Amino acid sequence: MRDTEEAGALRRGVRAGDRRAFTELYEDHARAVYNHALRLTGDWSAADDVTAETFLTAWRTRDRVEPDGGSLRPWLLVIATHKAENSNRSRRRKLAFLARSAPPPHVPDFAPEAAGRIDDARRLAAVHAA
Repeated sequence: MRDTEEAGALRRGVRAGDRRAFTELYEDHARAVYNHALRLTGDWSAADDVTAETFLTAWRTRDRVEPDGGSLRPWLLVIATHKAENSNRSRRRKLAFLARSAPPPHVPDFAPEAAGRIDDARRLAAVHAA
């Protein structure tokens, strides 16, 4: 963990839009954000998306960061929680829609019949050739 002075400098850098400070923020907290998102979504791919969306939102709302204070991890985890809730809600809606949708029409499998015709044509060609 950073001491208060380092955390304040990082906060000020993030707030000012300093890319190096934001990179440092990402390197310090991406793993914790991902693990938090994974616990909330239960899905590795969704956790990746939530992590990316969290840092994108953090970048877009960096002007709201108070210049003084401690770690930004709680702020990032709150953003990740909201993003994970949105992801879970979206997944539930998709599953509910699919459950209500009519199943696709049955398409018969013509492969065995086609294979039989090909075999018959080969045999017939062999008979004609003989």
